[in-house]
Amino acid sequence: MTRDNSNKIILDLCGGTGAWSKPYKDAGYDVRIITHPEYDLFTWDDYWNWIDRVYGILFAPTCTHFSLARTTAKTPRNLSGGMRLVKRGLEIIEHCRIHGGLKFWALENPVGYLRQLLGKPPLTFHPCDYGANYTKRTDLWGYYNFPKKKVRELTPEEKAKCTINNRDLPQLPEGYALPDGFRPQQARRSMTDEHFALAFYKANK
Repeated sequence: MTRDNSNKIILDLCGGTGAWSKPYKDAGYDVRIITHPEYDLFTWDDYWNWIDRVYGILFAPTCTHFSLARTTAKTPRNLSGGMRLVKRGLEIIEHCRIHGGLKFWALENPVGYLRQLLGKPPLTFHPCDYGANYTKRTDLWGYYNFPKKKVRELTPEEKAKCTINNRDLPQLPEGYALPDGFRPQQARRSMTDEHFALAFYKANK
């Protein structure tokens, strides 16, 4: 018998293409992708209208200022600006937990300076730990069940592509609007891997 999930809201904060929340959408959950350019997280407060229905929150704040690869000589790092977004997302999570029935939440970011401000997360993984064909050290904070790993051994060719950051990238969904200042390549590179997304969903239904 198929479970009716239509009354359970999944908030996908800074969700971009919605790749992380797609398994929930496919399973009939009420997925709300709150992301630029359609939404401004700092002013968006619609969740108060249906806070009792928010079941889970996925949060993937922009990693631009937390990235270890950022060249600060040309583009100075703005940790304060980056943390404003993180704190706003955590504020929404706090409200949904205290005033609603939030069951789980997770905050994702590539390994970088954010762990110096939030502390080390309970889970750090590579997408290949869940069956993808590439590596990308990623941190996951929050309150959630650990997704079950299905490690894939990469071929020498796949390892070589990872070394030079030249992996095959997924296609952007049809109709996806790029945020201001984003390049298509950048958006494709930041998409949550489908193997991890499915594993996370299976552990946090």
